[in-house]
Amino acid sequence: MGAEEVNAEVLDVRRVAVPAAAARRRWSLQVLLHNLAAALIVLAVWQLSTVIVRSVFFPSPLQVLRAMIDLGVNGDVTGHSLLTHIRWSLLRLLAGFAMGVALGVPLGLVMGLYKPLYTGTRAALEPFRFIPPIAWIPLTIVLLSGFSRYVFLIWLGAFFPIFVATLVGVPRVELIHKNVAQVHGAGRWYILTRVVIPSVLPDILGGMRVGMGTAWMTIVAAEMSGGETTGLGRMMVNYAELLRIPEIVVGMILIGVLGFLMNEVVLRIEKRVFRWRWEVSL
Repeated sequence: MGAEEVNAEVLDVRRVAVPAAAARRRWSLQVLLHNLAAALIVLAVWQLSTVIVRSVFFPSPLQVLRAMIDLGVNGDVTGHSLLTHIRWSLLRLLAGFAMGVALGVPLGLVMGLYKPLYTGTRAALEPFRFIPPIAWIPLTIVLLSGFSRYVFLIWLGAFFPIFVATLVGVPRVELIHKNVAQVHGAGRWYILTRVVIPSVLPDILGGMRVGMGTAWMTIVAAEMSGGETTGLGRMMVNYAELLRIPEIVVGMILIGVLGFLMNEVVLRIEKRVFRWRWEVSL
């Protein structure tokens, strides 16, 4: 192949790549505009609802914004800043979520690979999945204290979605991939790390997203029972006792936004790792 032919092929690739990059940018801008429009519609409906209801227990977006600014500048009734509450909630949640991943993934892999182990322990394991984390609060108050109490309750919320997602993902591994590896002399460790885990990883990440949502839903209960004055859940409970609704809504919004941002991080990782997967649309 001559130099002219090589240059021609390079130019053809560039001609294809440039429109594709422009299309991706247009799509990203379109998605951003759609999300901004959706957020504005929600705010408009919220504002209209406050005008119709006219209740001190149903604050407007402007009242919530003022409360957020006041909390950010002056702190809450206990003297803690809003950033302090956010930092402690994130620290507790990440610790509990990390424990859920560290225990849920290996246990799901082991029980998925050795089916008799799961079927033989199902009756002892599965009932715990249906006990909500909030039901454990009385026991944690007696048995645990401080940081461990938060982590345990959040771990309960995150563990089972991750464990179940990993467990059901193992049987979906294509047998032909395992057989090809065995034909070429691969051992168990190679098959586990190079065949099983990469195949189950999409299910694991999906379970992590569900577990993260459950962990955020558990944060209020965990911080309510913790006996300390920091954390978004604790802040919301303090203002609930004072009937200060705007500050409660600030906590709710921050939990929702932080959860959304963490979910987006996992989504970006998933899309980057699994760029080869097809996306079906109608």
